Amino acid sequence: MARYTGAVCRMCRREGQKLFLKGERCYTDKCAVTRRAYAPGQHGQGRKKTSEYGLQLRAKQKARRFYGVLEGQFAHYFEIAERKPGMTGENLLRLLESRLDNVIYRLGFASSRKEARQLVLHGHYTINGRRVNIPSYRVKAGDVVAVCQKSLSLDKIKGVVEANGSRPVPKWLDVNRDKLEARVIELPNREDIDLDVEESLIVELYSK
Repeated sequence: MARYTGAVCRMCRREGQKLFLKGERCYTDKCAVTRRAYAPGQHGQGRKKTSEYGLQLRAKQKARRFYGVLEGQFAHYFEIAERKPGMTGENLLRLLESRLDNVIYRLGFASSRKEARQLVLHGHYTINGRRVNIPSYRVKAGDVVAVCQKSLSLDKIKGVVEANGSRPVPKWLDVNRDKLEARVIELPNREDIDLDVEESLIVELYSK
């Protein structure tokens, strides 16, 4: 599958805020947004007027990069969100938030969504006792997400969990760090999602 392999810190600088794409580094003074709080490139520090379309595009790009999905995947999620009852923008964010790689990151079982995606691909996690190696798998209310039994003793998994043990866990997830498992209490509401983006702008962009 195609995947962006360039410098991820450029993405955060382009969006003007931390997207937490590099794990531990994002919480230190080495973060590129902290050191250079302006857009990358030759004209990054220039003053620019942003059009209505530009605002809509930035909102879409910010959400897409935050969750680490490609353009086609994001458009597909929007189509699903549009068909669901309720507000399309909130449905879209709820779909993205319920991806397994994002859930693993939210639980502190990985330092970043990119690392979570890799660990899922390598088969280190189970859902309701069955191993799942699809990062885009969407969890449901009542699902139990856990570290695979064979992976519990791996130094890599132990190190990641210990390093991220103090990270706050969203209230829609109930984690047991001793057993390295968690239950999805419910799918998140908009106020549970800490993405600073106006999802209505994304809806306007795709509605043209």
